[in-house]
Amino acid sequence: MKRPGPLLTLLAGLVLGLFMLTLNVTSGTKTLSSSTQREASPSASPKKSANPSPTPTVTPSPTPSKSPVANASYAGRTGDDTASVAVTVRDGKAVAYFCDGRYKEAWLRGPVKDDGSMKLTAPNGAVLDGKIEQGKKIRGTVKDEGRKYAFTADKAVKPSGLWRATAKVRGAKIDGGWIVLPNGRQTGIVTRDGKAASAPRIDPETGAVTVDGQQLTAQPVTP
Repeated sequence: MKRPGPLLTLLAGLVLGLFMLTLNVTSGTKTLSSSTQREASPSASPKKSANPSPTPTVTPSPTPSKSPVANASYAGRTGDDTASVAVTVRDGKAVAYFCDGRYKEAWLRGPVKDDGSMKLTAPNGAVLDGKIEQGKKIRGTVKDEGRKYAFTADKAVKPSGLWRATAKVRGAKIDGGWIVLPNGRQTGIVTRDGKAASAPRIDPETGAVTVDGQQLTAQPVTP
């Protein structure tokens, strides 16, 4: 029997070569797939930047407080010249006196706003509405017994202004009010146990006044 010889050797080499070729193709495909996967994989997330410095808080400058109304006294006449009005302002409060010098009078009190406006009231129902203008005068109205009186009161410097005296004279309760205008004119009423009458003149330098034969001392009025 003849030996296969060179033909078998050739066939064996051919089979081996085919095997190696198949192995190389498979390895190349895996390598390409791995490379493609690496390229397709997302890149690492960039590092977050450091937190930005906080924006400095701007503190608003404080609102300047309003200046309170200056302490002062005011005195004047009604527009129809039938009565006088005096107002004394102290520490944001005011007291006023409305007087016709015969029988009609009212003592009024109340607060003064920062803008100089005021609404003062009296026990008898009288109401004063007014406003200080540039610290020089007060313009307003007084409503008393259903009637309204417009007035202007200029700034008053002692001895002008508002004065009052209370005492007992011969068993009667005396309550006197006086308005001294800047020009020296006086208007006042004295009530004796509630009965009103024209008041005698006072000495505006000292406040001295004689009522029913007895000397009294009137004092400047403050709230």
